[in-house]
Amino acid sequence: MNARTSEELIRAEESLLAHNYHPLPVVVARAEGVWLEDVEGRRYLDMLAGYSALNFGHRHPALVEAAHRQLDRLTLTSRAFRNDQLAGFAEGLAALTGLEMTLPMNTGAEAVESAIKVARKWAYEVKGVAPDRATIVAAAGNFHGRTTTIVGFSSDPVAREGFGPFTPGFRLVPYNDLAALEAAVDETTAAVLIEPIQGEAGVVIPDDGYLAGVRELTRRAGALFIADEIQSGLGRTGTTLACDHEAVRPDAVLLGKALGGGIVPVSAVVARREVLGVLRPGEHGSTFGGNPLGAAIGSAVVELLSTGAYQRRAAELGEVLHDGLAALLDKGVTGYRCRGLWAGVDVDPAIGTGREISERLMQEGVLVKDTHGSTIRLAPPLTITREELESALATLATVVT
Repeated sequence: MNARTSEELIRAEESLLAHNYHPLPVVVARAEGVWLEDVEGRRYLDMLAGYSALNFGHRHPALVEAAHRQLDRLTLTSRAFRNDQLAGFAEGLAALTGLEMTLPMNTGAEAVESAIKVARKWAYEVKGVAPDRATIVAAAGNFHGRTTTIVGFSSDPVAREGFGPFTPGFRLVPYNDLAALEAAVDETTAAVLIEPIQGEAGVVIPDDGYLAGVRELTRRAGALFIADEIQSGLGRTGTTLACDHEAVRPDAVLLGKALGGGIVPVSAVVARREVLGVLRPGEHGSTFGGNPLGAAIGSAVVELLSTGAYQRRAAELGEVLHDGLAALLDKGVTGYRCRGLWAGVDVDPAIGTGREISERLMQEGVLVKDTHGSTIRLAPPLTITREELESALATLATVVT
């Protein structure tokens, strides 16, 4: 057991750490699979999975083994030198996504920032947009990260207020509205940046045909389609990528979170050769991007997904999740959106806010995360069993009914 209690550690955090998070009052000390244990030894079922960073659960044996093996050999060279893990990692991502080249980075926000730079460079060199005139169209309700550039095209006042002035060159349109998107795209448009499913907004799923419409619209306009699959990708929705539900292949896909196996931060821009081919030495970089430890773990993640077993599991258990939430409609739940093992659940505000519901679930041994208003998100590891998932749903039922 930890020598310090949860209360003592929470007080220390509140005193010493910036208050940019409002975590639930649970202090995790160890974890395995879908289970967490706090410093007092209480166990919790993880129904958040690190915002999809832990798609394969905590300390997946294959990923831990890959990390240990690489730790004993080489962890970092920087991209000043080559390492023996990076080529295999890029080959795996190409095979997994059907795209051709990889720009390895670390965090999801870095992948988004990198894609913005690449899209602008492509617009000037390939499309022929006049210098400093390139625009990027994004959707309201988006969550692409927390950098000053990214929050500048957020529609969330909490993310934006107090952080301006913001980077120009972005246009915001309603999500799931092809007519509005078409009206915003013109000869200056370098790219349309879209989440196939908006996670932070409450797992908002667009109408069937929307992603295919974005693909066709950008193709006609000579603009890039960039899909931010940092949360939705790598098996979460029952397919490798959420775009696969409409058999859509974007020009660039942004990956992160689960790509590092919940062990180290790993992200990537994976794109057509024509797109990433605009970068030349010295124009972009990252000391840790493409490091051999991250590449080795990323390759192990790709290997886990290569059989399709985790994607099938997410699809099958997603039906269990869907049915369990449907049974709660008008019984404390006013609405829900579910795709694979990912759901946004709207709880009757008379019962409590999303934060209050999350705290009640925590008391019952289930950990989730609230988002706006009375909405909570469910995103368990893809390794969860049917029995564990049904247990979590039963606990939710007792909390909201």
